[in-house]
Amino acid sequence: MLFSIQMTEKLKPDFFDRLQTMTEKYLTYRKRSKRIKKEKQKGKNILLDWIEAFLWAAGMVLLINQYLLQAYVIPSGSMIDTLLIGDRIFVNKIIYGPEVLPGVGKLPSPVVPQRNEVIIFENPEYDSRGPAFDIAQRIIFMLTLSLVDINRDELGRPRAQFLIKRAVGAGGDRFIQERGNMRLRPAGESRWIDENEFITLRGMTHNIRRQMDQSDYPALIAAGRAAGFRGVGLPLPSSVQNAAFRARDIEYPDFIAHDKARLEFLRGAFPHDSNYSRRLARYTQGIFVPETRLLPIGDNRDNSLDGRHFGAVRKNKILGRASIVWWPGDLFSRGSGAFPRFGFIK
Repeated sequence: MLFSIQMTEKLKPDFFDRLQTMTEKYLTYRKRSKRIKKEKQKGKNILLDWIEAFLWAAGMVLLINQYLLQAYVIPSGSMIDTLLIGDRIFVNKIIYGPEVLPGVGKLPSPVVPQRNEVIIFENPEYDSRGPAFDIAQRIIFMLTLSLVDINRDELGRPRAQFLIKRAVGAGGDRFIQERGNMRLRPAGESRWIDENEFITLRGMTHNIRRQMDQSDYPALIAAGRAAGFRGVGLPLPSSVQNAAFRARDIEYPDFIAHDKARLEFLRGAFPHDSNYSRRLARYTQGIFVPETRLLPIGDNRDNSLDGRHFGAVRKNKILGRASIVWWPGDLFSRGSGAFPRFGFIK
């Protein structure tokens, strides 16, 4: 026992000596590193310093934009009254699994987009200028807090690369539209349900906006028939011509009602041509939503480019969920007593 105590007492000075030596070496190295870094900073060109800071900021912005939050400005009235023109919002990119690179693959996520969510996806009709341009556009857009958008057409208008709509239809649903009013037959149901009734049954809170008056439909349908007459080179009957003339004053025409009337005339004129019957079936039998897709439609039904034009979109092509309005487009146009529309998007 005495021998053990003596050995411990003998080792103590050696241990503390080594510890002190290591500490002194580390502190000396750290002080020298700071001095060298400080000397380098003194001799560094200010311009290079700015470039380095900008590149660092750009890299961070790209990471945030690509994988976490994407800034977006509402360009049209297709989602009125949920979102207004000029609303600046943030889109949650991580929730459904962000893309690895713009337009390239997606990371997995346990969360899948659901009916009634406000989603963002790339416009199926968008013609990309290449990933390099898309990356540059997103960096500039985020660095300027969505104030500068270089992705514009030849007339200077923003190009619709991304669309933001509500996921109205889910897998197995079938939708049909009559004079702007939609009915659906959800998966497993045997009857068609008016969409407003369905919204009430599901406890949803968003409103559907209509801008076209029901009294304008006879003129619009006549305009569709007139398009059919012109398509086959036949002279217009005076009754059709007069009614179609009134359709020119309709500001937000229902394209489905117009095209349906045109195809009905063409099918009657050429019953042997199955092409017209096949195209008309889209309007008479409804749009079917496959299990792996969602049907996106704007809340402002008479002024929206959506799934009624290009069909349902794949769930793995949905890039994110609209989350927050951080700068309302009508902030300065609302009355003094009106509460600003900051907050979560429903």
